[in-house]
Amino acid sequence: MKSDLVTALRQNHALEHATVSLLTRKLDSNVRIIGTSTFDGFYIYGNVPSKAVREAATEGLARLQGGERELGVSPFCGTNIMVAGMMAGVACLIALGGKNKGQRLSLAIMAATGAIIVAQPIGRAAQKYLTTSSNLSDVTIKRITRRGAGERILYKVETARG
Repeated sequence: MKSDLVTALRQNHALEHATVSLLTRKLDSNVRIIGTSTFDGFYIYGNVPSKAVREAATEGLARLQGGERELGVSPFCGTNIMVAGMMAGVACLIALGGKNKGQRLSLAIMAATGAIIVAQPIGRAAQKYLTTSSNLSDVTIKRITRRGAGERILYKVETARG
């Protein structure tokens, strides 16, 4: 049961990335779109047309099922930020270890910067192998609902398995 929930979350995370990616390509570049995944689907926050969300989610699912795995990994994902933050924190901790912490500040800044640079490919790998799953062969879109108005619009894209 637990592994089923984790698999569902990873699949929905990949579909959320694909949907947001396709939406940002098709819509005005000034539109802010945020996605959040859940066990039973994902949310899209943004002032975007319902038709565009439906088309992007449907196309994203079809393309992921067709083998376009790169659509499931996003450079804007929170996983990247988390990995970079953890690596920068550890780098600073190591650089500031010992005495003369004040003198080691420039070393800590350089270490944190290096860690953030190195974290970019590691964050993408963490998404690819840990937080998303591009195997959506058994996933379908069950329903898309819209709530809110104006700048505060929320879509829930519900998915099903089997």
